[in-house]
Amino acid sequence: MVVGVLTVDMRLPGITSLKGKRHILRSLKDNIRNKFNVSVSETAYQDMWQRSEFGFAGVSGDRLFIEKEMGRIIQMIESRHEIEIIAHSIEYF
Repeated sequence: MVVGVLTVDMRLPGITSLKGKRHILRSLKDNIRNKFNVSVSETAYQDMWQRSEFGFAGVSGDRLFIEKEMGRIIQMIESRHEIEIIAHSIEYF
């Protein structure tokens, strides 16, 4: 069994309120949960308008599958024009 943990630090440059931030992040979380079988949580910067950090966790019997899924999640986030990825890291257990 392999557990993959992806942490993504993001910037939301056009956001001017927490309500706007919540709208974008809720949409992102729902889309990722629907497309990938992973857990998602906002792990930092809850009180900042233009910053967020998400943690994603997935479990599989195949490390290659988890690596591909985490890579596809990063690509999905990068495709969103209102989100800029500052940094990301992936750990496997």
